[in-house]
Amino acid sequence: MTIGKRLFWSVLSLFFIFAVLFIVFQQMREKEFKIDMLNLKLQDYNERMHESLDYIGNYDENTLDEYVNRHSMPNLRVTIVKTDGTVTYDNKRKDYNNIHNHGDRQEISTAMKLGRGHDISRQSNTLPGLYFYSATYFPDKQLIIRSALPYNNDLSAQLQADLHYFWFAVAVVLLLSVILYRFISSLDTNISKLRTFARRADNNESLEIEDLAEFPNDELGEISEYIIKIYKRLQRTKEEQNKLKKQLTQNIAHELKTPVASIQGYLETIINNPNINEDNKKQFLERCYAQSQRLANLLTDISTLNRLDDATGLMQFDNIDIATIVEQIEKETALELKLRNMQFINNLPESVSVYGNSSMLYSIFRNLTDNAIAYAGENTTITLSVKEEKDEWLFTFSDNGIGVESKHLSRLFERFYRIDKGRSRKLGGTGLGLAIVKNAVILHGGNITANNNTDGGLTFNFSITKNI
Repeated sequence: MTIGKRLFWSVLSLFFIFAVLFIVFQQMREKEFKIDMLNLKLQDYNERMHESLDYIGNYDENTLDEYVNRHSMPNLRVTIVKTDGTVTYDNKRKDYNNIHNHGDRQEISTAMKLGRGHDISRQSNTLPGLYFYSATYFPDKQLIIRSALPYNNDLSAQLQADLHYFWFAVAVVLLLSVILYRFISSLDTNISKLRTFARRADNNESLEIEDLAEFPNDELGEISEYIIKIYKRLQRTKEEQNKLKKQLTQNIAHELKTPVASIQGYLETIINNPNINEDNKKQFLERCYAQSQRLANLLTDISTLNRLDDATGLMQFDNIDIATIVEQIEKETALELKLRNMQFINNLPESVSVYGNSSMLYSIFRNLTDNAIAYAGENTTITLSVKEEKDEWLFTFSDNGIGVESKHLSRLFERFYRIDKGRSRKLGGTGLGLAIVKNAVILHGGNITANNNTDGGLTFNFSITKNI
């Protein structure tokens, strides 16, 4: 049984239980009301009889018979009882001496205490049959007037509740059942489609099927469509990621192929020519070393990108002073700057504090510096400045070098993208430096852009959040 059917029968059972309880309650309530009305009618009869007899001033048997005969209801029994329980009058039985004391009768004892009393469907000890009794106590005369009607089929039917409550409850239950069925049917349809979707998704089957084309126009249907759309979007994202990974793998393989082939070629030359002079041998070994260094740099950059892609949650974050990192980079690159007759102008304040990862922050400024040294050109100046905002630092890293063509600006941060592939490899670049910069900046809650300066050179504007 589906969840929709289980829900339908569960709710329908509740409706049924409620209807039964409602009918029972209403029948009891209506029966009590009718009993009260009948009791009130008999009590009124007792009151009027007392008033009439009190007006006449005579309570002898003939006077009582005359009153009862003139004001009697069909099958009405009238009894007058003293406070000690002795019966002094009964219109249905005249041998009063043989009538048992009525002091223990429920309606009599209740009337003595409360002024009024009644009893429903009690077997009479005086006359055969069941009676409905209603007694009224009159303290001024020290007597109780009791009227009674036979509790026969007519009276029993009169006191029963009408069936219109029953039919009303049945109609309501049927109406609610139809409404519930329509709602549950829609719910069940959505759940069935979601189940089909989940099964097909689990089996990697196509989701472009007619069964999933349209859901019922309700909240659950809307949620179901959103779930499927999100899943499809994730699938497309996964496919794109797989495509990018495949492309990245191909690029890595291509980049690795060049230094490996070079190293292999130089070593084969040395091995196949044992009589090669020492100068050439030394030259080939130096080239092997340079290519191995390039290979090591490439592997380091790939490892850094993998950390950024897959293990950002495992990185250690601490309070880091960027100014200290930049000073360290200045010292490390001082010789290269001097060889190219370049200047590094550091306009950072004494302290630029952020909460971040030391290694990734180092990668940002080191790669930007290495990129400028490699491509800005000789006799150029690198300038680094920062502006403090409320929650972040806004950095400007620029040079007055040759810049890049505008068509390349939007792709500078792509992995393995090179403006001049031959020149990049000659200078030892891996094609991953700016990609590492961008991902490291994003890791620290910022973003980065590249623009050409109006007077020449390239500027990188990026932000780093103070506390992620």
